[in-house]
Amino acid sequence: MSHSVGGEPTVGSDPETRLAPVNPRAVCNLCKRLYRDPKILPCLHTFCSDCIEQLGPFSAPRGFRNGQEDGGARTGGERVSVTVLCPQCDTEVDIPEAGPAGLSTDHLALDEVFLETLVSDGPLACDLCGEGSAESRCEVCCVKLCGFCCQAHRRQKRTASHSLQAVEELKARGRLCRPVLCSLHPGQELRLFCQTCDLSVCLECAATLHRDHRCCPTGDIIDHHGDRIRELVSVQLRPRLQRLEESLQKVDISQENLQVRIDATANEIRAFARGYASAVEAHCLSLLRRLEELRVQRRNHLHLQRAQLQQALLDVRGSVEFAERLLSCGSDAEILSTKGVTLKRLTTLAESGFDPHLAAVAPDDGSSICFLPREPAGEVEGYPVVGVINSRTVDVSRCTIEGEGLQQGTEGQRGQFTLVCRDSGGEQLSRGGELVLVSIVHKEKKNCTIETTVADNSNGKYSVSYKPEEPGQYSVWVCVRGQHVKGSPFNLNVKRKFRHHGGTFHCCTFCSSGGAKEARCGCPGTMPGGFKGCGHGHKGHPGKPHWSCCGSTVEKSECLPQSILAAVSPRGHLRTAEL
Repeated sequence: MSHSVGGEPTVGSDPETRLAPVNPRAVCNLCKRLYRDPKILPCLHTFCSDCIEQLGPFSAPRGFRNGQEDGGARTGGERVSVTVLCPQCDTEVDIPEAGPAGLSTDHLALDEVFLETLVSDGPLACDLCGEGSAESRCEVCCVKLCGFCCQAHRRQKRTASHSLQAVEELKARGRLCRPVLCSLHPGQELRLFCQTCDLSVCLECAATLHRDHRCCPTGDIIDHHGDRIRELVSVQLRPRLQRLEESLQKVDISQENLQVRIDATANEIRAFARGYASAVEAHCLSLLRRLEELRVQRRNHLHLQRAQLQQALLDVRGSVEFAERLLSCGSDAEILSTKGVTLKRLTTLAESGFDPHLAAVAPDDGSSICFLPREPAGEVEGYPVVGVINSRTVDVSRCTIEGEGLQQGTEGQRGQFTLVCRDSGGEQLSRGGELVLVSIVHKEKKNCTIETTVADNSNGKYSVSYKPEEPGQYSVWVCVRGQHVKGSPFNLNVKRKFRHHGGTFHCCTFCSSGGAKEARCGCPGTMPGGFKGCGHGHKGHPGKPHWSCCGSTVEKSECLPQSILAAVSPRGHLRTAEL
């Protein structure tokens, strides 16, 4: 039989109530059954009263005294508030001192529970006798009545005025409208609202508990509170709800697009991996073929070298044995009679019987063949691959230097030369990666060095650049793999900074100065009649245009006045005036 708690109907623990109903608004999200005394948490989520009772406290109980929070121990006249987490939204909510019973009842949930029982299969039992089939429902008592109990309900004086509605009519209506009864005075409808306590009350509550308070009919105050709720919903929360829905929709679309992009990228990666694996496998086969070619080539070379050495050995051995037997066993006449052919053969073998370098060349044991796994190897099937077979090694004695920057340089100007690494055959290597060290030190000032920069061109060449700050003689050390290249250390002559002419490039002093007798020229020429400068065809004139500052006859040259200082007056020379 159903029970009533606080004047509101609840569903009992009968087996049929444990079945999952069709309407989700009639189900508690915690126990997954029809609501039993549904209570509304401050976050507006509804759960059964006993389900809320089982929630563990999220924080320690907080004491309140005279409206102020107090962290001390609980004493008389003090109430305790327990904070729990809402199981649906994880919001921290406070449970009043009275527990779940102090929370507001969700009457809409009760309506949904009743409607769910109406549409359920099978007849409804009477809530009073429990035997007959329910035909009507009392809107005031909120109980289902069979025909006999319905007549008895109307005969009783206390319930004679209650409104009864047929169950079939309620089923057909699909919506339940019923009064809300007072929990303190059963049968009394909450028709008034106490503005002082902000609470819905019945007539008896208004006459007793709220006698001196401002109470008014619910119809008079509903517009004020309803409009406030309606304003919050329509003006603030409904637009926010729309924005949140749009944002959530964008997030969902982004999630779908993200998954599509991830799947497409994953397919690209798999395709790339398959193609790259195929390219690596093809590159591996190519390397193995190249290695086999090197093996055949080096083996054939060794066979040829062996055959040449064997033939040379046979030639020398046969001639030596013949000559020794001739000398040891032959008579004088025999020796003299065969000396011609013997000496000719021995002389030929001694001078050009075989390649003199043949015996000196060490046999190729393949030690120069190595695999460089990180060396770029171009592209295979459109994929860049690494790993090359190196069959040549650098021979320091064969390395060469290119560029004039190794012999001479100029103060303050950048010089450059190139180191070319070669193998034992004198061929330039096609790769880089060698350890190249270059050091430039002043021969007189040991603490004076020139900073160098070595750039690996990855083709066997290494560009070396430097910028001297002082003139003088320098030693240039060039080492590969810790060994000096041929000719190292080299001599580097750094000249002083190029000096520009400060005078005039002219024919003679007399002409360029406008006939001034005192004008002097850098050249040693003089003119008769007291002229100190030079003139056309006179003694000391170079016979061609020259610089007035130094006497040099080369127009694009460096000014070196110190070369002619001894040929001019101790007073120095004057720059001639330009016409």
